[in-house]
Amino acid sequence: MEIILTVLFAIGIVVWLGFLADALLGLRNLEALEKEKNLETGPLLSVIVAARNEEKQIKASILSQLKQTYQNVEWILVNDRSTDQTGAIMDKLAELDARISVIHIETLPEGWLGKNHALYTGALEASGKWLLFTDADVKYEPQAFTKALHYFERHQLDHLTAAPNLNAKSFWLKTFVAFFLFGFSFYKRPWMANNPKSKIGTGIGAFNLLRKSAYEAFGTHEKIKMRPDDDLQLGMKLKKAGYRQRIVTALPLIEVEWYGSLKEAFVGLEKNTFAGLNYRISMVFIAIFGVFTTNVLPFIAVFSDNKIIALLSLGNIVLSGIHYFFIIKRMTVFSPAMFLVLPITALLFIYSIIRASFLTFKRGGIVWRGTTYRLSELREKDRA
Repeated sequence: MEIILTVLFAIGIVVWLGFLADALLGLRNLEALEKEKNLETGPLLSVIVAARNEEKQIKASILSQLKQTYQNVEWILVNDRSTDQTGAIMDKLAELDARISVIHIETLPEGWLGKNHALYTGALEASGKWLLFTDADVKYEPQAFTKALHYFERHQLDHLTAAPNLNAKSFWLKTFVAFFLFGFSFYKRPWMANNPKSKIGTGIGAFNLLRKSAYEAFGTHEKIKMRPDDDLQLGMKLKKAGYRQRIVTALPLIEVEWYGSLKEAFVGLEKNTFAGLNYRISMVFIAIFGVFTTNVLPFIAVFSDNKIIALLSLGNIVLSGIHYFFIIKRMTVFSPAMFLVLPITALLFIYSIIRASFLTFKRGGIVWRGTTYRLSELREKDRA
């Protein structure tokens, strides 16, 4: 066992050095949107918001958008089969501003996930040169649009995604969000979207800005109509297809409460955890093994009587801590001191992977916003 741990932690140090070097180089090219100049006037921007049972969030989100300093905007609000007051609230918002139009979807066509179909439906009605897909719970500062559009045009992009401030109230939810971003950074390497030679892309549901002509040429949401991780997949497939893409941070400009509690986070991750692991049980085991050996085991083995194992464990902890520090400081407003409870948060994340995968198999699919999607259908459409 000692030989296995020695080899494992030695490999871990090499891996962390690679992750750290990649992150430091990548973060250098990750610009802050708040530093961008403003685009005062320009073509029409179409903002598309799909919502299902978002009566608590939708009004505040849209009102924050109506305060944007960039004025040439139309809003297309898509009510996706809501059973609460979401549709009625949208209609009242449309009475406040003539730039708002509302689409009410009553039925979901076969072969589509609800949100993807709603965004696609909204895009069909859009008249703008640019399309902004955003969620119903996102709040914007007044200069968010104008800075994003200036950045978009300055770089002659087809797709721009922005990392918002993921607001969280409780301590353990903050640590969970921070760990999610920490793991996402070395699993998906989002900064590679800024490398024009790379085929690695990314997307964030809070803010996906596209050139309409590129969106249509790419194939629209029909390309990802059964992907629960639609925002990420849209960006990944766009970049892979050769479209010009970048990611920026927008922490002071865009804010979203990812989940209201840790329990809500576990429930919310049910829909896309298994999809993110390509619907493969082997990837589930690899993910669990990877998280445990890199973020839990070193914190245990550091107390080993074997000095070599203890030192190698310490090396893993120090390197992962440095990586954590840079990611959290650059992509969140949280304190990097949360690294002190990293092994506990990692165990919570492992639990979320096991829980989501188990429930997906037990149900034979995912349940998202009151609609059940069969696993066989998700896999089939993903392969297509």
